[in-house]
Amino acid sequence: MMKIKILDTIEEMEQVEELQRIVWPGSETDVVPSHLLVTVAHNGGLVLGAYEGDQLVGLLFGFAGLYHTPDGPRPKHCSHQMGVHPDARDSGIGFALKRAQWQMVRQQGLDRVTWTYDPLLSRNGHLNIGRLGAVCNTYLRDVYGAMRDGLNAGLSSDRFQVDWWVNTRRVAGCLGPNPRPASSLADFEEANAQLLYNAHRVDDLLRPGAAIATPQANLLLAEIPVDFMALKASDFELARDWRVFTRELFETCFSVGYLVTDCIFDRSAGQPRSFYVLTFGEATL
Repeated sequence: MMKIKILDTIEEMEQVEELQRIVWPGSETDVVPSHLLVTVAHNGGLVLGAYEGDQLVGLLFGFAGLYHTPDGPRPKHCSHQMGVHPDARDSGIGFALKRAQWQMVRQQGLDRVTWTYDPLLSRNGHLNIGRLGAVCNTYLRDVYGAMRDGLNAGLSSDRFQVDWWVNTRRVAGCLGPNPRPASSLADFEEANAQLLYNAHRVDDLLRPGAAIATPQANLLLAEIPVDFMALKASDFELARDWRVFTRELFETCFSVGYLVTDCIFDRSAGQPRSFYVLTFGEATL
């Protein structure tokens, strides 16, 4: 049975170190050291572990930070890292870790959590946007520079920075006792969502459309690969094309007032497909 623990000892942080090496192999310099994790845990930060028996299978850590408003700086929680052992993925561990973080951050009196993730990883998009209720209107180009670990090496480290407003009805509707049902592609098609481009398959690999339509509707749909890491392994040049294409797409949409509000998987046609939903204007939330 899986359980979530708040971690604060050096022995526990050494386990977290080892799990990082498994989740993000290939670059020792990217491992957050145990002494820093202990310092974070003892000074207002949060380090969580997911255990199956005595084995650590999931980790999450974040710390207090500031963001700027017209009225001056305000506190937030910066969620820096979450990872799940490869053998335990798709078993709900990531969701359980974020739900525990949601509870702890609210107890600290904070209302905003931010973190970054690669927007081309549809599994992460489905969790962060679709299931947790985070939103995004910030695209960061090459924010971490050249990364050397096995998952990120070779591509620019572009990221979404998401906002998780933990006290909103939107988030409570995702994490409360009666979570809202997942939306489908058909739901958005019935709402006249605009498809921004027609992605197509060549040799069973999804390729972006030749052009991006001018955003006009209140709801937009943008298709991305279901498994970007597999695509990258098969055709690195195509992976790079997707990075450049979606960079232009999201920067354009964000600049005119859209924000990402959902990420959906569609299986209605047999072949799985993944779409971001963009909504015009923050008032629509």
